[in-house]
Amino acid sequence: MKTKSLLLVLIPLLLIGAYVTMQSSGNSASTFTSQMMSDSTKNSRGENMENKVVKTEEEWKQALTPEEYHALREKGTERAFTGKYDHFFQKGIYKCAACGNELFSSDKKYDSGCGWPSYWTPLAKDKIILKEDKSFGMTRTEVMCAKCGSHLGHVFDDGPEPTGLRYCINSVSLNFEKAGEK
Repeated sequence: MKTKSLLLVLIPLLLIGAYVTMQSSGNSASTFTSQMMSDSTKNSRGENMENKVVKTEEEWKQALTPEEYHALREKGTERAFTGKYDHFFQKGIYKCAACGNELFSSDKKYDSGCGWPSYWTPLAKDKIILKEDKSFGMTRTEVMCAKCGSHLGHVFDDGPEPTGLRYCINSVSLNFEKAGEK
């Protein structure tokens, strides 16, 4: 009798759980975020990044301009179409403005029309950290520097082939090094 009662309680709970799981898997934002997080490689949290940069927030405030600090450390953003790298297409490497970590190549940059510099892939997956971001009532995937943990922007699933991704990055979070000027 106890076994039947237990089954009568467990079976409906399992069915409800399965239904909720199926319903949530149809949510493209949640599916994309989960896919991005699982496909980001074992280095998606920057676990293998050597020479991590660790500073206090006071040290970051001293090292960065107020605009850089707001975007990089407070997860802010610059206004669309105002950043210095939005319509900038010289050949070279884009680095984290906070720590100098090489993040993106001009060869992978394109004009998405969104108002921020856009790339279809980073230099290497272990250069960035991807993290679910549920701020402002949305579910997005935040892009952070693996070396210092600074906020760079977000990645979306509406980019060009071959990845189908758009890494939408704040200009103020980047510094540019022209090809051949290392």
